[in-house]
Order: sequence, then C-alpha cells, then structure tokens
Amino acid sequence: MAKTVVPHTRWAWVEIDLAALRRNTHAFKALLARGVKLMAVVKADAYGHGAIACAKTMLSSGADQLAVSTVDEGVELREGGITAPVLILSEPPLESIDVLVEYDLMPSIFTDGFALAFGEASAAADKIGRYHLAIDTGMTRTGIRWTDAVELRTRIDFHRGLECAGTFTHFATADVASDWDFALQLKRFNGAIEALREAGFDPGIVHCDNTPGTVLHPECHYDMVRVGIGLYGLHPAHTTVPRIELDPVMSVRAKVTRVVWPEVGDGVSYGMNYRVPRRNIQIATIPIGYADGLSRTLSGTMPVLVRGMRCRQVGNICMDQCMFSVDVNSARAYRPNSGVEAGDVVTIMGSDGDDAISADEIASLRGTINYEVVCDFGLRLEKVYV
Repeated sequence: MAKTVVPHTRWAWVEIDLAALRRNTHAFKALLARGVKLMAVVKADAYGHGAIACAKTMLSSGADQLAVSTVDEGVELREGGITAPVLILSEPPLESIDVLVEYDLMPSIFTDGFALAFGEASAAADKIGRYHLAIDTGMTRTGIRWTDAVELRTRIDFHRGLECAGTFTHFATADVASDWDFALQLKRFNGAIEALREAGFDPGIVHCDNTPGTVLHPECHYDMVRVGIGLYGLHPAHTTVPRIELDPVMSVRAKVTRVVWPEVGDGVSYGMNYRVPRRNIQIATIPIGYADGLSRTLSGTMPVLVRGMRCRQVGNICMDQCMFSVDVNSARAYRPNSGVEAGDVVTIMGSDGDDAISADEIASLRGTINYEVVCDFGLRLEKVYV
C-alpha cells in the first residue's frame, strides 16, 4: 500500500488512483482503430470517483468527449473548466433547455416537442443546438423506436437552430457472448442508420458500443464508443476479463478510532447479534457505515484488511461506524504485535500487501454489481487523489 494521505476532518475516505485511470484510458484507446473516438462516461460523479478530476484525467489521456446522465452533472463539468463536448444520455425536461443552451450541453433527443423547443431556444441565443438522436432498438428504456427515426428527423430537421451531432443506441446484453438479443439490436440500429442516410439525413457521429461492447464487439465501434465502468478499472462481466487488463481506480480506507478487549459474552453493536466468543479478542471501531456506502446487508459477512491480516467485520453496521474483530491467538492471524491499535489504517476495498478486497467481492456479498458498490462509496466519503 502506498503512502496514505488522510483527510483532516474524518478518518474514513476514498482513494482515487489517477495513474490507474490513465492506464485504463490508454488500454481502451488501444482497442480502437485510428479515427474512432472515445466518449468517457462520467455520470453519477464518475461512478463515485469524482467527475471533474476523472474527466480531466481521461481527456488528457485520449478521451474525446464526455457523457453524463443529468443536466446538473453537465453544468458541474463546465463550471469545473471542461470545454470538451458533453452529452446528456437521456432527454432532459423541457424546463432545462435554457441551461443546456447556456452551458453548451448536448441533449439526447427522441421527441419532436423537446427538439423544436431546444431549437427555438438555441436560435434565440444565436446558437446551433447540437443533439444526439437516441434510438430504442429493444432495451425499452429510452429513445425513439428504431422504425420511427426517419419520421422524427423529418419533423424537426427544418429548424435552423438544430443540428444532429450524433445517433446512438444502447445494448442490453453486449456482455453475453453470441447473444441473439444483441444481434437483433445491432441489426435494428444498422437498419435505422441506413434508413436515415437513404432519406438524406446525416446521422452525425454513430455510436452504440458501451464498455462490454467496446471490448467484445469491435465490429461495431463505428465512429465512437462509450466507455463507463471499464475506465474505472472494473469489468462489466466475466466475459471481458480475459480480453483487457484493467487496474481498479478506487480504494476505500479508514483508521481505527477505538480498540477494546471485551469480556467473553459482551455484545457488539445494535441488537447485539454478535457476542465475543472467547478471551483475547479485540474489537476495533472504524468511522464508516451504511451512510457512506458500506451496506448494512454486509453486517457480519465482510472482511477488512489491517496490518496484513484479513479480519472479520462483526455486529450490525451502523450509519456512520462499524466494528471488526481481531483474534490475536488464532494461528492464521498470530504474529508478534498482531493486535491492532487506534490509528491503524484499515482497507475496506483495495489492496494491502499481498491481499486485496475487490469491488466484485463486496458486490457478491451484497448480491449486487460492482457499479453500485463504487457509486455508493462515492456519495459521502471525501475523495483523496493519489
């Protein structure tokens, strides 16, 4: 573990390895043919990693454009000094149009009412409203139905305040090898693009590959790929693991705030569903809990790393704190001075010595995916960039 930088206000934090982020960006760029653009997805505060710092690192490492989920996320990037093209991945509310125009943000569009209102506001500001046409090819989440793309463009293309800067879809099963649904979505998307061109409409930048699609389906990289979770060093599925080497960007650490040697039978935390089973057990407290993204469902099941040991979290995880036990007499943990002390650094996620706890391990214990794990940790914990 590298030298630890600790926040002044609380002994729990997220570490973001910007060098790892650069390596991952380079790894994805290496998959692309010359001229194919990389759109880095930095929605949800860059999946909990910090949108502005990550966006700047990605752009300096070869990313061409950025994508977010909400208008406020786009505004944050602009106010952070970022000038690269920013796509909002869904069609925002009509009430946000003035903000889109002011901050030069590209919305996704799939209704003519929004498109024409965006065009009017852009023209009134003496600007061209650049947008991406979102096509629903079967995920049934957002976008214009693939059969109706030409009709929509016919209804809005007359407007002098509008310019289609891109056309895209999103795959639901790009991580599944030889998947029928993926093939059907791709066929529908290709058909929609062909129909647009035959009708005389320029689709702009054509893009459809997400993170697993970028790794597994180079045949549809087209003009640009959209990469999210992979840039942060996490695989979207087991199928991508052998195809690209990625380095996790986020670690989660805390310092021990209190250590006690309780009596046999003493309870720990709310409900006292853990009781100290024997002598020579330490109970240590760290200031991180479910409000910080450490899900309460992990109570009594998750490990932590401290002083080269893998220790067990015990008792119910509280909102802001949790406890773990150290059995100083166990053959597995015993070594001189193997007990812990207040101030020791504890790794909740990340590497320490020869051991590591991954986002995937935590996700498996929670019954969820690594995306949710890192997003949750990024909500309240202070970020330290290393």
